[in-house]
Amino acid sequence: MENAKNLEEFQAKIDAEIKIEPKDWMPEEYRQHLIRQMSQHAHSEVIGMQPEGNWITRSPSLRARKILMAKVQDEGGHGLYLYCATETLGVSREQLIKWLHEGKAKYASVFNYPSPTWADMGAIGWLVDGAAIVNQVSLQRNILWALF
Repeated sequence: MENAKNLEEFQAKIDAEIKIEPKDWMPEEYRQHLIRQMSQHAHSEVIGMQPEGNWITRSPSLRARKILMAKVQDEGGHGLYLYCATETLGVSREQLIKWLHEGKAKYASVFNYPSPTWADMGAIGWLVDGAAIVNQVSLQRNILWALF
């Protein structure tokens, strides 16, 4: 009965669009889904620094170089924020990286493709950011549908 009561209270928060905090009770499937989603996002932020970082010294202008350096720095920070956030859900950064190395966690595979021209960098960046938004919103909306 306790679990049913917790589930009802949890669903009431969701229905009222009240934020679920890491220490709040949540179904284990929900917690695992959040960890998986945040892990993929964190890994993608960090891995996404690499193709952009390769272009810092080859960028077409000093202005472009400064912008790219700032973007790479931001991506690293976003990844670290997400790794820290998963720690609040009970999973260490080390564990997330271990899962990545074991193939149990993923990142956006677009970062494995070459970007031989500056135009490729712009197109990849634009497409990746757009795809990430669509992916995250889709996962966010479907998490509750899948659980209940």
